[in-house]
Amino acid sequence: MKYITTLIAVKDMEKSKKFYHDVLGLEVVADFGANVALTGGISLQTADTWKDFIYKQESDIIFGNNAGELYFEEDDIDSFVEKLNSFDIEYVHPLIEHSWGQRAVRFYDPDKHIIEVGENMAMVIKRFMKSGLSVEETAERLYASVEYVMGCLEGRG
Repeated sequence: MKYITTLIAVKDMEKSKKFYHDVLGLEVVADFGANVALTGGISLQTADTWKDFIYKQESDIIFGNNAGELYFEEDDIDSFVEKLNSFDIEYVHPLIEHSWGQRAVRFYDPDKHIIEVGENMAMVIKRFMKSGLSVEETAERLYASVEYVMGCLEGRG
């Protein structure tokens, strides 16, 4: 068994391709018209064809149900949020800091699928270390092991 992709239904393929390219920097790997594969392991399928695959009516496809998200990480979260603000984006929430110290923003794509972009954990660790925390204190703040922190610092995380 091998995991291949996450597929999401979209109402307007061209609008979705533009959004995922312009906002998240994803490129089209394969374009079959009603199905498009993007870099990062995401595929878009037109809602019109998706309904037939799952033997449902288009009205049975529920957009904006807030039951899942596509998760990305970004090294420079501040620059990403600045870029994000240049788009007409509907936010789930603005940039926040989670209890473990990772900063993240959540917003909707054109079909109300939630997108989360979180700060790369190695960058969180470096930020904590730069602020004067020890490896042990950083691990405690992250609710993680010292081994995890060391792995991230060594590029294995």
